[in-house]
Amino acid sequence: MNPVPHPITEHGMVDFLLNTPDFFERHAELLASVQLSSGHGSRAISLQERQASLLRDKIKGLETRVAGMIRNGQDNLVMAGKLQSWTRRLLQTVQARDLPDAIVQGLVGEFQIPQAALKVWGVDDAYASERFAAGASGDAQVFAASLSVPYCGANAGFEAAGWLPEAAQAQSLALIPLRAGTDAPVRGLLVLASPDAQRFHSGMGTEFLERLGELAGAALSRLRAPPALPPAEHA
Repeated sequence: MNPVPHPITEHGMVDFLLNTPDFFERHAELLASVQLSSGHGSRAISLQERQASLLRDKIKGLETRVAGMIRNGQDNLVMAGKLQSWTRRLLQTVQARDLPDAIVQGLVGEFQIPQAALKVWGVDDAYASERFAAGASGDAQVFAASLSVPYCGANAGFEAAGWLPEAAQAQSLALIPLRAGTDAPVRGLLVLASPDAQRFHSGMGTEFLERLGELAGAALSRLRAPPALPPAEHA
């Protein structure tokens, strides 16, 4: 009685080829005659053509990735240049009372932000009557201190939106706490605004905005009263 042959399956063929690496060395003519789907239509192509097509697709994908990396690098250079220009403007501001305007106008000009405003508190008595030192309620100060990272999202009627020149036009906001360093207390709040509801949104990264807040906060530390000197010791 002849044994019943097992049917040939795709799985069996794959196992055979994987376990018989010299098969195509012994049957090289098959490589030239095997016909495969092109992957881009119903036309059949040879194995070599299929491999070349896959390689072209892979190269095209790599080219796209490299082009994206180049664009990102160029964008980063542009952003770094704007940040340097803005920071230089702050360093060149002679009078401390002019710093808030320098910060706001620099951000609007360098980063194409439609509107910006800020308030600071805990300033020296010499600056207490300045516009930038008045108008932030206790609630606004508590809110600013509660922000571990900038808030980005819709204008939900925040008090800080009222500091803007055209508050009614602000559809999205970035609210940035102003501190002189990572562990320093919050001494102000910077608000950036746009009529575009998606300009500032909850899914965007905030690292760059945090750096802006630290730089602005460090510059504004010039407005605070100098620390009291210890009493002189008498001989």
